[in-house]
Amino acid sequence: MRHGKHFLLLTCTMFMTMLCRSQKQTIAYNSDSLKIIALSENSFVHVSYLQTEDFGKVACNGYIYLKNGEAVVVDTPTEDAVSEALLAWVTKEKRHMLRAVVINHFHSDCLGGLQPFHDAGIASYANIRTIALATPSGSAVPLHGFSDVLWLNIGGSMVENRFLGAAHTSDNVCTYVSDEALLFGGCMVKSMNATKGFLGDADTDAWSETIAKIQHTYPDLKTVIPGHGESGGTELLQYTEQLFLKK
Repeated sequence: MRHGKHFLLLTCTMFMTMLCRSQKQTIAYNSDSLKIIALSENSFVHVSYLQTEDFGKVACNGYIYLKNGEAVVVDTPTEDAVSEALLAWVTKEKRHMLRAVVINHFHSDCLGGLQPFHDAGIASYANIRTIALATPSGSAVPLHGFSDVLWLNIGGSMVENRFLGAAHTSDNVCTYVSDEALLFGGCMVKSMNATKGFLGDADTDAWSETIAKIQHTYPDLKTVIPGHGESGGTELLQYTEQLFLKK
């Protein structure tokens, strides 16, 4: 019973924190198919939409980091046409050179719009497991693989992409920007009040342990971006860890 009360209190606290954060969001770009939300001068969440059989129209998050004329995108929009709009916003409106796109895991909400990045000559990266899992689809897959960690220098700042274990999928990675104290967790991190969602490729036994590793590896986090829903702080990691704890 005490565990249940603790979880309820944690849930209420996280809801209020998320509400305060959502009120501070600034919309940098908005159309029917793409929304870009400014979290800081350099960090943005891009939101595109995926029509699913089980969950209807789902808003899918990605991340954009801009620094000193260079940029990296984490996860593509869900469709090629939307990726083209994102590329135009980064390169023409913001006047940054896009150095790389990093894919969080092999599902279509992460790489459905990858081809326009390749057409523009932009280097694409993913966990080697992601490339192996995505290849049978016949669609565009990332061109460069890494096993444990990939460091990218973007405008003089390091962007760390690391595999810490299975969760939503066996290949999911997280992206950490130390200058922003920010983590893009993708679908392994749940937004406030989210359900467990699609578990068809999940490792629910390992999920909580992987989230605990993230918290241990990046103790200074201030901003956490989930794969779907509102961004928040470390309370999202705490919520997700509790959600998948073995009962």
